[in-house]
Amino acid sequence: MEETSVSMTHPSLCVFRTVFPERFSGQIPQGSRLRRATDFAGEITRDRQIRQRHFRRLAFATRTSPKWSVKACDQHRHRTVSPRPADDQEAFMNSRSHRTGLAARIFDASVYAVPIILTLSASFGSPESFAQDSAASPVARQVAVEFSKQAVVARETFAAEAGRSILNAGGNAVDAAVATALALAVTHPPAGNLGGGGFIVLYLADEKKATTFDFRETAPASATATMYLDASGKLKPGHRKGPWAAGVPGTVRGLAAAHAKYGKLPWAKLVEPAEKLAREGFALSPVMAASLNAELFGREKPDPGTKIAENLSDSDRLADFPASVAAYARQDRTPWKAEDKLIQPELAETLRRLREQGPDEFYTGKTADLIVDYSSRAGGFITKADLAAYRAVERDPIRIEYRGNDVIGMAPPSSGGIITALCLNMLEPMNLRQYGRTSDTTLHLTGEALRRAFYERFAKVGDPDFVRMPVDEMISKPYAAKLAASIRPDQATPSVSLADFPVLPPESHETTHFSVLDRHGNAVALTYTLEESYGAKCVVPGAGFLLNNEMGDFNLTPDRTDTSGRIGTRPNRIEPRKRMVSSMTPTIVIRDGRVRMVTGSPGGRTIPATVLWMLLGALEFDLPPNEVQTAPKAYHSWLPDRITLERGWPAEVEKALKNRGWKVSRVSAQGDAHSILVDFSKNSVIALPDKRRGEGA
Repeated sequence: MEETSVSMTHPSLCVFRTVFPERFSGQIPQGSRLRRATDFAGEITRDRQIRQRHFRRLAFATRTSPKWSVKACDQHRHRTVSPRPADDQEAFMNSRSHRTGLAARIFDASVYAVPIILTLSASFGSPESFAQDSAASPVARQVAVEFSKQAVVARETFAAEAGRSILNAGGNAVDAAVATALALAVTHPPAGNLGGGGFIVLYLADEKKATTFDFRETAPASATATMYLDASGKLKPGHRKGPWAAGVPGTVRGLAAAHAKYGKLPWAKLVEPAEKLAREGFALSPVMAASLNAELFGREKPDPGTKIAENLSDSDRLADFPASVAAYARQDRTPWKAEDKLIQPELAETLRRLREQGPDEFYTGKTADLIVDYSSRAGGFITKADLAAYRAVERDPIRIEYRGNDVIGMAPPSSGGIITALCLNMLEPMNLRQYGRTSDTTLHLTGEALRRAFYERFAKVGDPDFVRMPVDEMISKPYAAKLAASIRPDQATPSVSLADFPVLPPESHETTHFSVLDRHGNAVALTYTLEESYGAKCVVPGAGFLLNNEMGDFNLTPDRTDTSGRIGTRPNRIEPRKRMVSSMTPTIVIRDGRVRMVTGSPGGRTIPATVLWMLLGALEFDLPPNEVQTAPKAYHSWLPDRITLERGWPAEVEKALKNRGWKVSRVSAQGDAHSILVDFSKNSVIALPDKRRGEGA
């Protein structure tokens, strides 16, 4: 079966290429923006000869600015939807290259693909040119891509190709998700991982069944509530880096558990693409090269003769750990450049063991020995017994009804599903549509709902194996109505007034989400993480992968909650083998038994708010797909008591909030919510890549 994949490797570029031979008949001028766009197709190739072949197969290259825009004919129902018209778009649309272009051939070929949408929370930043582009209007950078049945879209090209190859081989959405996650452990070390954990929300179309998998990390058996505090009760320096910051990893067990119950293809087949990428290497994107340089040299674009900067004073980085330098630095220790090849032989060997011996090898075999040996030598707490005891857990999802849609989310220890459910239940009777998506009233009411939902999270949510929670009551309509009754339409609520415990004055994020929808209607929303960018910064010597620093997601200061946002409530205190609470919010929306939306985001405590705005855009305001993605977002997380607005909110809205008593801050971008929408009227799949952070495919 012929297929199409979508690669987005620059904030303002969208490159379509095909894996079947078609000629691109248009003439693109040398040096033009459109021609330069095509050059990015080279990032997925191994040499110039292959790059030229892919260029000949190029269908469209779009720069989403006033100058260039490309659309396929609507009647073919396979198009890019540009958020702003281009001055010369009509001429291009009428050109022979467009009329005889690939859109008709895609339609005629009955192309199918599977949307795999990856999001990476990118604290590492981007090169200067990308930063300049990101200062433009968010709307100008977005492109919604519509397919007749299925599509492959991911933030990172090689991960998307891994998922696509599995679907081509007859795999289902679960198989594709496993292959994509393993590939991301190779190609996106800031967040893709073997040494972290996360959550899966899964919908099975034939059975009309929703389920979830919890593979959140756990505290080692030797952990204590005060293990990161000094004698005076202050947090110890460096508590967020190195093996002592790591929880017991859950990613491999989680992927294996989902595959064992719901996958189709053999496990070994799913590991092969990632192993090949690690062993043979892959070309670095400009953003990934800049990210590694920032971790190794302290700057994204160091001078060619710059030496690796060890023990930098401004931040903990990969450069502080010899095994991390060995894994992620060039052999000559010079700075990385775009299209340099990163080869990871130790990680390839770890993946080979997983392929040949199965996923248990990570927890009981040589890989486990390498983790434990490093942990014991370097001050960590993970033991072989901790690894052997780890289990992923299949849990019932959080499920509510909102305007005729079933919204399915992750249950604790993720707080995201509860927060989203609480907010939707509070907001549904308020009929936000009457005020408009970007009105100050909508923003005020949504902020107040988030304030109350986050307080509920901090006061009550923990690992369900350790903490009793009234989850069914918390996600009920009457409970939400009780919380919403205290919202004043003209006045912000002081956050501390909600607390029934002392809130003290203050003392003087890294996650990836991807979504899968296969041609049978099965859907996977998967979010996993190392916590911060590159996790604990330390690679396990001999194993080639990074450890997480998830222990910092526990409440590290028992009984001390302050207005800076440091939380010390009991439900999320450290206990042996306990899972830390998360904000991850993988979400699937079902209507009449069919998937309508798959979404999620990185961003720490901002995640539930980002997902909430995506859901409101689609389900409450019925926005066009591109506007669901591009409309400005905002977040409030109870403490600190301020609302943060993404770029794009009008100045008059900010002024109106301040008049209501809100403290307001601004941020250039919130979240990274690559999502899937399904248009039932056209029976089409719409991929919504979010390109603000510099990559997307």
